[in-house]
Amino acid sequence: MKILSSEQIRIVDAETINREDISSLELMKRAATAFCDWFTKKYTNKHSLIVIFSGVGNNGGDGLVIARILHKRGYNVEVFIVEYKDSYSDDCAHNLRRVKKEKIHCKKIQDKLDIPFIEKYDIVIDGVFGLGLSREVKGIAADVIEVINDFSSLIAGYYKAHAGYSKAHKSVISIDVPSGLFLDKKTDFAVKANETVSFHTPKLALYLPENYLFAGNVTILDIGLNEQAISEIESNLFFTERNDIKASIKPLLKFAHKGTEGHALIIGGSIGKIGSVSLATKAALKMGCGLITAYVPKCGVNIIQSQFPEAMVIEDKGDKHISEINFEITPDAIGIGIGMGQHEETITAFYQFTKNYKGPMVIDADGLNVLSKHQEWLSIIPPKTILTPHPKELMRLIGNWRDDFDKIKKTVEIAQRFDLIIIIKGAYSLIIDSQNIYVNSSGTAALATAGSGDVLTGMITSLLAQGYDSMDAARVGTYIHGMTADITSQYIHPRTFIASDIIDNIGKCYINLDSLF
Repeated sequence: MKILSSEQIRIVDAETINREDISSLELMKRAATAFCDWFTKKYTNKHSLIVIFSGVGNNGGDGLVIARILHKRGYNVEVFIVEYKDSYSDDCAHNLRRVKKEKIHCKKIQDKLDIPFIEKYDIVIDGVFGLGLSREVKGIAADVIEVINDFSSLIAGYYKAHAGYSKAHKSVISIDVPSGLFLDKKTDFAVKANETVSFHTPKLALYLPENYLFAGNVTILDIGLNEQAISEIESNLFFTERNDIKASIKPLLKFAHKGTEGHALIIGGSIGKIGSVSLATKAALKMGCGLITAYVPKCGVNIIQSQFPEAMVIEDKGDKHISEINFEITPDAIGIGIGMGQHEETITAFYQFTKNYKGPMVIDADGLNVLSKHQEWLSIIPPKTILTPHPKELMRLIGNWRDDFDKIKKTVEIAQRFDLIIIIKGAYSLIIDSQNIYVNSSGTAALATAGSGDVLTGMITSLLAQGYDSMDAARVGTYIHGMTADITSQYIHPRTFIASDIIDNIGKCYINLDSLF
């Protein structure tokens, strides 16, 4: 799925109206109906008291249509129009007249005294501002957002104090985007929604760490925008979903054997950190490569051989850390850096190796930390090399950033300068190369566990060894890595999920993807 800017979305809206010969009111009704269909499946208690805060623009119009539909479906709805300016959009004004005609409780908010006592409501629906906001929220709109956020804090406190309390009972839901959220720059003040129900196309801002307290859980609803119009819009931002990954997975041919499925080599480890190589090595084989070899210092040989007999091992000359990377095999891809340490001999060996190796490669952990200290070495590693930093490793590599947009900008710059692929690990991992940015949609907080990154390195290295190009390897590996947490969420609590659980469930992910049509 393409991720579009607010201006691009406006273009697609206009093209949908033009090409399908419908009115803007009909498109608004499509969006509101999709929202209400989602809402009525999740919030089945029609005795709940719902308040909708609408603005005077088209997002407010969406809120008014939602009020009408929910009212017709038997829900108890009250509407408050936040008059942050005198003029209404035509579609909003039209739907306000219809709300009044249908005798839905509706009042205007022009000053603080008009704001209702919000604690009496069970569900707050936010439709004050939409995609077009370009300035900080002030005045009466800011007052209303503060009241909504007090309600959001109250909900959070109630959940904490009452274990087992139904989260579906009280919620703040934003229409399309939380009011006050900017799509292309840092947001300091906006509605703190529990859920954001966004229309048709993902918005990058909804998936950035800094905005989680605003966006909450995000749902994308199809509202029937013209697909041809979307296809004609140029974008370098994409949202990776299950069907994208299914389409990218190579078939396993009937006459395949270990020699045809690639040989991956994992280089790393030092005394006390051999477990990282063990995890990466096992993950690589589970991911589908035919052969796997671990290159470790002498202290790691027996550990790898005893824990994972399917792996071959090459012994470095160093007893406790790698001192010289030298081997006679010809691997199809290499993962390097995990558990490696930063001993002087190891750094020299890393430099000599990366200077001469020209094949597909993943660099992680101490490999990244070494590159951070010697950034001129980025110019000697092979093009399309995949770097997999967590936030602290990324900061060492690109320096401090002001906000998430600045972080992305600086990462893009280094990816373009050295022709690299960089995976910014985290919730909604970002996969960035010299041309495009992909937002990964899989995964849960369960992945925030020791060894998770080592497993990802092994998975991606395996895909490279199997002949995937670097971007496909990065995207498929990252998605399946996250998918293991998704598919186990019903029987492994996220607090007890460990890196070995990722490895153990890779096969289930492949089966799950095979079953998609």
